[in-house]
Amino acid sequence: MLNPWEEILLDDYENHMQLDTVMQLQAMNKMMKGQLGAYSVSSVMILGIAGGNGLEHIRKNKYRRVYGIDINSSYLREAARRYPDLAGILKCLCFDLTRDADKLPEADLLIANLLIEYIGYECFQEAILHVNPNYVSCIIQINMNNNWVSDSPYLHTFDGLEKVYAQIEERPLEILMNKTGYNKIKTLKHLLPDGKKLVQMDFERGRGFDETVHSRSGISL
Repeated sequence: MLNPWEEILLDDYENHMQLDTVMQLQAMNKMMKGQLGAYSVSSVMILGIAGGNGLEHIRKNKYRRVYGIDINSSYLREAARRYPDLAGILKCLCFDLTRDADKLPEADLLIANLLIEYIGYECFQEAILHVNPNYVSCIIQINMNNNWVSDSPYLHTFDGLEKVYAQIEERPLEILMNKTGYNKIKTLKHLLPDGKKLVQMDFERGRGFDETVHSRSGISL
């Protein structure tokens, strides 16, 4: 069976996300600029890259490799098409993170924005352990009144996502990251027009953390 994200057109997704009543595409772009510029790293992996929103903030004199990961191959083709100046730096990989986390290459920085909600805590943890980043920066959405998809003309485009969506909360995510060997170093919050909040949480790998203490499947929340 196809993952619901494989059936959602990129135009529908982006048109919904950039509506004046939603404003998530614009907010995520601004926040990703900060994510990409915050740390002294030379490689980054972006989980759930979609059409590449935010890639214009990649500085080629800083990054030698940018991995874009998504389950939808058409999204990845469009991301590569939109940013021809990143040819040779941007490598797009089509993976289902619920099955393919062990195929992920390593990177200094791991970015996961509005992604954990669709793979869950354990799969996210598995991805981190394989990517082995120095820093993890993720954005989760805090909903109002259990309304996790904003009202718009594109609302029913996302009906199928109910099968794979689960609310992610700040405290359980921080506990998970601590158990995985990462300490929270930053929290930023952005209020959206419909009352939802985007919460950015950044983590740094703990000094002296011995990865052999935890097997890649042995840590649980």
